[in-house]
Amino acid sequence: MTLIPTDLSASRISENLRDPNREVAASSRVIDLSVGIVVCIPCFRRPQHLRLTLDSLVNQRTARSFAVVMVENDAAKRESAPVAAEYLAAGKLQGICLVERRQGNCQAINAAFETAQALFPAATRFLMIDDDEIASPDWLELMARTAEATGADVVGGPVLPMFDDGSQPWLARHPAFCPAYDYTGAVPLIYGCGNCLITRAAFDRLGSPAFDLRFNFLGGGDCDFFVRCRDAGMTFHWTAEAVITETVPQNRTSISWIAKRGLRIGAINYRVQSKAARTAAGRVRVFAQMLGRLPLSVVRGARLLTNSKAVVAMHPVMVALGAALAAFGIEQKPYEATKIAS
Repeated sequence: MTLIPTDLSASRISENLRDPNREVAASSRVIDLSVGIVVCIPCFRRPQHLRLTLDSLVNQRTARSFAVVMVENDAAKRESAPVAAEYLAAGKLQGICLVERRQGNCQAINAAFETAQALFPAATRFLMIDDDEIASPDWLELMARTAEATGADVVGGPVLPMFDDGSQPWLARHPAFCPAYDYTGAVPLIYGCGNCLITRAAFDRLGSPAFDLRFNFLGGGDCDFFVRCRDAGMTFHWTAEAVITETVPQNRTSISWIAKRGLRIGAINYRVQSKAARTAAGRVRVFAQMLGRLPLSVVRGARLLTNSKAVVAMHPVMVALGAALAAFGIEQKPYEATKIAS
């Protein structure tokens, strides 16, 4: 175990950042550089919920030592930084909080993973949780144990919705909220980083930046990263018991928001597949496939309407429409600060 007082290691922390757009906002009094696990938390304008996220990490049932790297991505208001500083100063968690001045989803996540790898050289496993999520008590232990037992390069787990508006529990089964898998075992791919473990070896193989900045404001940088992992021959495992819950505010259960979510999923699908195609002929094929899926989605939606609610039946249509629009360069940018309510 290598314990260093952070006041003596400030130069080391700054040296590891090596980026004028990143600065340390807070750190724990002591940092154990020998930890093998780091939990990364991108933060943006949810300071009250960040407390719930951090409490869930404090209460993890594990004997494993781990550190946290929090990234404040609102350089102007910095509402998350004081919360992070409170937990670090009290010794509830060890690690750092830094500010990433360049706004955007991929910028924040890259800052977290890059800093975690540089500051904790002994760490081989990097987990991520968002600041609107709460980890179940055995989450970290289950994710780490799965990585050890299977040798998987990437481990994923379910993110289950916890709706502020409890009047529509059936929404948990909507494709926009339902986890990709309902079993534990090897899987071909995971699609999101809201509940994941990535090995250092995976980052080393794909190089930097891990998350393509072309997805910075649309989202989907995680899906693109995992597709590249798959194409590089890496393995994936799903741990259904390693549950994280996501707090879903009422405005994210409206028909308009769910429709926009479908459009964004479609746009991400198009962008990821078009990028993976690599050749001009491959991209033309993806373009044609995306356009061809639009009429088929209407048929599928009509079939779903016979035994599903309209908001569920419209999902395949919205996804196909989002992909078709993206093929013509029309897509949302939900991760721009101007598009996110404070």
